[in-house]
Amino acid sequence: MHSHENTARLLPDVAVQAQPHLAGALDWVGMDGIEVPVRFDAGDGKVERASAQVGAFVNLTRPDKRGIHMSRLYLLVDQYLSAKVLDAAMIEALLGTFLESHKDLADRARISIRFDHLIRRPALRSANSGWRTYPVSIEAGLGPNGFQLELGTEVVYSSTCPASAALSRQLIQEQFAHDFDTSAPLDHAAVLAWLGSEQGIVATPHAQRSVARLLVRLAEGEGFNLIGTLDRVEQALGTPVQTAVKREDEQAFALANGGNLMFCEDAARRIQKALDADPRIADFHVRLEHQESLHPHDAVAYASKGVPGGYGSAA
Repeated sequence: MHSHENTARLLPDVAVQAQPHLAGALDWVGMDGIEVPVRFDAGDGKVERASAQVGAFVNLTRPDKRGIHMSRLYLLVDQYLSAKVLDAAMIEALLGTFLESHKDLADRARISIRFDHLIRRPALRSANSGWRTYPVSIEAGLGPNGFQLELGTEVVYSSTCPASAALSRQLIQEQFAHDFDTSAPLDHAAVLAWLGSEQGIVATPHAQRSVARLLVRLAEGEGFNLIGTLDRVEQALGTPVQTAVKREDEQAFALANGGNLMFCEDAARRIQKALDADPRIADFHVRLEHQESLHPHDAVAYASKGVPGGYGSAA
């Protein structure tokens, strides 16, 4: 009876067979969509498990070699991500093992990790709360230029158009002038009743669901703080979408929209200012999309930190 080791040696491996007529170095070779659990601390000290999709790659520097050892990448992904908490040091170490396992074939490695993270959010006024799902993407690379890591997520919020609000106010003024004779004294009770009627509020500004897609590079030595980044962005915008909503919460949300009128350019600058003030973030790139209720197309703006050689210079 052969041992497992001896049996493995007898199995054919056509991947090592060179094909001179197809020789050439390759930028990246690996696997995408690897299903694996991850353990992630979003910044509140609680390690949560999530189901992730992972891409694992190395370059192929040897033109005379037909392929890489994909099973080695898979097993290393499983070994690290299934058992260890996600952080920058762990990911850098994992990429180092990618290169060590392909030291005769590759000098660059990269990984992408994508999963959803649930965070409980309180209601605006009532004592209720509910869950919000935030997508998380981690892209990291290791090579001759060192280690780089990017964290991506997105914030969904409401945006009320300032121009539409101004036009609505004008129509309300005109309706008021029509309904109340300037030669007669104003009756406080009548005006108050008029303001609470559909006849008084003849126009309302348009608002739309909007999305801010964030990509950040962490400062050296900083750990993941997804919740801190989300809080900073949502507070800057003022109108993140809600979970549990009673009437008092809906009214508070309407008030927040009225106090946070914004074009996509305004929203971009709000986020830019908020992230620029965060010392944990070395660089960032933001894409804002206001999914217009007035137009069939979207209003879009981009913003970055503006550091030399950063996201802004590549846009």
